[in-house]
Amino acid sequence: MKWTAVNNYEEMSQLTAKRILDVIAEKLSRGRFVNIGMATGYTMIRLYEILAGMLNDAKLDLAGFSTFNLDEYVDGDGKNVLPGNPISYRKYMKGKLFDFIDPSLGFKSENMFFPDAENPEEYDNKIIDFGGLDFQLLGIGFNGHIAFNEPICEKEISNDDFAKLPSHIVELDSLTIQTNARLTADMNAVPRKAVTMGMESILNAKEIMLLACFSEQTAPLNVIKSGIISSELPASFLLQHHNSEIVYTLDKISLQ
Repeated sequence: MKWTAVNNYEEMSQLTAKRILDVIAEKLSRGRFVNIGMATGYTMIRLYEILAGMLNDAKLDLAGFSTFNLDEYVDGDGKNVLPGNPISYRKYMKGKLFDFIDPSLGFKSENMFFPDAENPEEYDNKIIDFGGLDFQLLGIGFNGHIAFNEPICEKEISNDDFAKLPSHIVELDSLTIQTNARLTADMNAVPRKAVTMGMESILNAKEIMLLACFSEQTAPLNVIKSGIISSELPASFLLQHHNSEIVYTLDKISLQ
């Protein structure tokens, strides 16, 4: 695992946007399709603004560009929340990234994928059918989750089984609900369930970059830095990945 310290949020956003652009450009230049795993939340807002501008300036043909988002909220009927819902991650991605990409570049809205609460494991099959993820972008929850793969007590699951978790519906941790309520300013607006890409698909990505820019992320990052891998800290499984990187901001996070 590679650890990269940057000065602040802007520097982190610029660095990551450039890396994603490079992955997209390199694959497309060889006539290949490219699959990027996307994340949401406050951490990614500036990154997506920068990336949209970089893609427009590069004038790449994006017909072969596909995105696979980590997760989506689930409504009371066990279905994905509707795209028009203010908390929908599909709405987030359109409003933060896709609406700002020049339509003439040929990105197809049908190549923007999200896990489906009514058939979660089919998402893993789709990723495989598309050739796997070339790059996976991640944030880290204050409790150490990645995507919505919440911590599970080591007494309940082995590390091997946790690493093989397929895409699935999850009951959200109380800390996750409290944290995500910041986006809505209303605890009651945050669903208690979500459908998430599983650990197996995440860890099978060819490259993973995790971003951290909140002081509350210091504690889980320090556990990862100690080398401990545990289902009680899902992000620690990146230690097993052959090409993972954690980028963190020095103005908010000081690691041991």
